[in-house]
Amino acid sequence: MRKLTIIGAGPGDPELITVKGLKKLKEADVVLYADSLVSKELIEQADSDAEIIKTAGMHLEEMVQVMVDRLREGKRVVRVHTGDPAVYGAIMEQISMLNKQDINVEIIPGVSSVFASAAALGAELTIPDLTQTVILTRAEGRTPVPEAEKLRDLAKHNCTVALFLSATLTKKIVKEFLAAGWSKDTPVGVVYKATWPDQKIVRSTLERLDEDMRVNGIRKQAMILAGWAIDKNIHDKQFKSKLYDKEFTHGFRKGVKP
Repeated sequence: MRKLTIIGAGPGDPELITVKGLKKLKEADVVLYADSLVSKELIEQADSDAEIIKTAGMHLEEMVQVMVDRLREGKRVVRVHTGDPAVYGAIMEQISMLNKQDINVEIIPGVSSVFASAAALGAELTIPDLTQTVILTRAEGRTPVPEAEKLRDLAKHNCTVALFLSATLTKKIVKEFLAAGWSKDTPVGVVYKATWPDQKIVRSTLERLDEDMRVNGIRKQAMILAGWAIDKNIHDKQFKSKLYDKEFTHGFRKGVKP
């Protein structure tokens, strides 16, 4: 059976692709990539004889047909997605159409922009005794979200929330979080184009989020991380895990009692 490989390219920095993903890219005869989001520098690492196809201007059926045609010609075909394809990657619709053409799909994961943004902020998203949960979601815009996943309801968990695809909806975000009981001074970190050369980091609060993003001209390609784990002074506070507690016994170390 013929096989297409979907590669997670990572958030932008061409060095953040996995070793396996880069190997597949270099071996490919045909490379389809989202040219609006994936680094050109990364794609230049493909074989010099490979056919490079930009897909930003292609619709689903057109793109899938190109994949099918090239695979039927016996070529090795890869599709390069930004970040990790499992999160807002729109891969299921591609896989569904490819499976109907008797084509298998291999997925190679990548570094998601949520984790690249956390790294840029120097943040741990799960702080012991503060929050142990991260919600990955987006604000509701032209594309609806399921009724049970409204932002106001998700925010009631008071954990770290990562908002994809939401940079133009900051007024709505603030309204929903405040309605869920969050305080106006809750820390928010915004990372524009995480790991790209023109990366921009904005530290804000719920109260100032919309204005800070407006002043910085951020209205796309931004990750919004909200919650007290994003507090820039978190390192000065006394939150510690049990993992390295000298009194805590686990399978690899016996705790030492005072």
